[in-house]
Order: sequence, then structure tokens, then C-alpha cells
Amino acid sequence: MTENGFEPIIVAFCCHYCAYSAADLAGSMRLQYPPNIRIIRTPCTGRLEVEYFMRAFENGADGVIVAGCEEGSCHFKEGNYNAKRRVNYARQLLSESGLEIERLRMANVSAANGRGFTEIIKDIVETVRKLGPSPLHHEKKQIKQEILP
Repeated sequence: MTENGFEPIIVAFCCHYCAYSAADLAGSMRLQYPPNIRIIRTPCTGRLEVEYFMRAFENGADGVIVAGCEEGSCHFKEGNYNAKRRVNYARQLLSESGLEIERLRMANVSAANGRGFTEIIKDIVETVRKLGPSPLHHEKKQIKQEILP
């Protein structure tokens, strides 16, 4: 935790076959990773649209990670390549809107790599912790305060 008490909220879109299984394996191995993660299991990261990433930020996430199968190992052939293109496009949108692109990340992890999953999670939590709270979160609070009497 930082000195100002900020703990980031990270939304993790995890592929059912690999990343979600790696998270499950990490739990079975009793590996520790920060509790800041909110995992959303998806059939394939290739089914995720840019809108999902942006909506996560709009709804209070300080960071988003899209975790799919290792490149070349997608159960749906090209799903993780589609996800990678969409994440890169969304990062451009974040940059143009004034948010740091480091708040959104794509990761590829094998189902047998629970330890790798925990390292990925620790890294994004630490990165977003250093960046601080999402400006969208701050703006949303200000707007609510201006509207309420």
C-alpha cells in the first residue's frame, strides 16, 4: 500500500483455457498475489471488444489486463492475436484521451504456469500503484459532487 492508502483495482479478462486455469493453478499451489484483481473468465480473449476494456475503466478500474493463451497456442486458433490487436488499438485510444497506456496490458500465459500468472499480476498491480488512481475515477467523483446538492 502506498503512503496515501491507494490500492488499485485491476480487472483481469482471463481466457478460460489458459489464463484462468493458470490462476486456478496458482491458487492450488498456494501462491500469493495481490487481492486487487477482479478476474472475469472469458471463453477466449479473441471475443473481447475494445468497448469492454474501456467500460472497465469507466466503471472504476485503475488498470486492465487481458490474459490469454500463449501465442500460437490459442484453442480458437487466432483468438489471442485478435485480442492483441484490440488491446493495442485500445492503448492508442487511452493515449489520445490522456490516460497512461501502461494501465492496459496484454499477457500470454500457459495453463501450467501458475507462478508466471502471479508474476504478471504482481507486475501490473505495482505498475498501476505507481501511476496512481485513474483520472477517470477522480473525474467521476467530481461530477457526482457537482450534480448532488
